[in-house]
Amino acid sequence: MVGKRHATDEISAKLAQANELAAKGKTQREISKALGVSIMTYHRWKKMLKSSPASGNGLRDLETPPRSGANDASSEETIKRLEIENAQLRRLVTDMLLEKLKYEEELRSRQGARMRRPDNG
Repeated sequence: MVGKRHATDEISAKLAQANELAAKGKTQREISKALGVSIMTYHRWKKMLKSSPASGNGLRDLETPPRSGANDASSEETIKRLEIENAQLRRLVTDMLLEKLKYEEELRSRQGARMRRPDNG
């Protein structure tokens, strides 16, 4: 099966659409399905976007949107929120690991009690 070739402007339009979908929290599978291409094609286009020179075909401009002061403030809030969430998750994982160790220790002591049978002689 011969693949379909896409024009550069069509690729840039689809990548812009992909960026919008990604901003909405869509998965790569959902994005590629919406674009009508395979996930590998989507990745190849993104790679092409990163490797293309800025003056080449205009695809480079789609990669990172210009930042504004309001965007910086919201990104700082997002980073702080994520740091708090990360700390909470670390505590949860630590608690779970401690609980797991407690259960493993209890299991070992139970198995050890089974192994040590009193002598009946």
